[in-house]
Amino acid sequence: MSRAAYLAALGCAWIVVFATNAAAAQSMTANEAKGANLSGKWRAGTGLVTNGADGKVIFLFGETQPSVVCSPLQVCDIELQGGEVVRDVLVGDTVRWKVEPATSGAAAGQAIHLIVKPSEPGLVTSMVVTTSRRTYHIQLKSHTSQYMARVGFDYPEDVSSKLADVNARLEAGRTPEAGVPSEQLTFAYAVSGNASWKPTRVYSDGMKTYIQFPRSIAGQDAPVLFVVSGGQNRIVNYRMKNDMMVVDYNIDRAVLISGVGKHKQKITIRRGG
Repeated sequence: MSRAAYLAALGCAWIVVFATNAAAAQSMTANEAKGANLSGKWRAGTGLVTNGADGKVIFLFGETQPSVVCSPLQVCDIELQGGEVVRDVLVGDTVRWKVEPATSGAAAGQAIHLIVKPSEPGLVTSMVVTTSRRTYHIQLKSHTSQYMARVGFDYPEDVSSKLADVNARLEAGRTPEAGVPSEQLTFAYAVSGNASWKPTRVYSDGMKTYIQFPRSIAGQDAPVLFVVSGGQNRIVNYRMKNDMMVVDYNIDRAVLISGVGKHKQKITIRRGG
C-alpha cells in the first residue's frame, strides 16, 4: 500500500471513530435523559425577580438559574453578598465573554462585584462562581441593546438568621412574673451542678426570686426547692408557672433536688456568683 493510500485509509478510520464517538455522546441513557430534563426545568424556571435599591435587579438565590442579560457596549455588575470571598469564576465561553472582579464597601464587609461584558450580541453561556459561602450558577445572555446594569441576590437564610436574632433578643429581655423594669432586676446568681432541667436563668426583684427552667420541663415533675439558711435546708413558698419557678423569698443560696439514690439530681444556686 502506498503512503498516500495508507494516509487516506487512516483518515477514513479517524472519521469513522469520530462519528461513532459523536453519535455515542448524543445518545443518552434513561437516567441521563431524566437528569438532563430535570436540570433543564431548573434552568428554565422563571423564578422571582424584584427591583432592589438603586435599580438593582434582585434574584432569589437558589430558586432557579438566574439569566443575566448583558450588551456588548455596556457592562453588567453582578454584586455578591458583603463579606463573601470568591474562590473561582468559571465561564463556559472565555473567548467572547470577559469577567473582571471589583470591590465596594469597607474592608470588614467588603462586597465582591463581577463586571461582565460580552464581545458581541446573540451569545449564551454559563458561569459558575464558587465563594466562601455558596456556589452561584448563572446563565449569561448578550443582547444588541438591552442589559441589566446591576444584579444582586436575596438569600433565604438571611431571613431565618435575622428572625433568630430577633427571637434571641426578645428571649434575653423576657422577665416573666417580675413586676419591675428589667434594669431593676438582679441577675447575679451562679448555677452549678448537672441535670436535664438545669435552670437557664435566675434573677430577683428584691422580694421574690425567679428560676427559669428549659421549656422541656413543662409537663414533667419539677424539682423540689430548699433554701439554705443557717446551715439547714428550709422549705419556702414557691409555685410553678410553665417553665418558671416563682419563690416568695429573696434567696442567697438554695438547692434544687429531684430523684433519689443513683437517680438523684442536684443543682445549687448562689447569689453573687
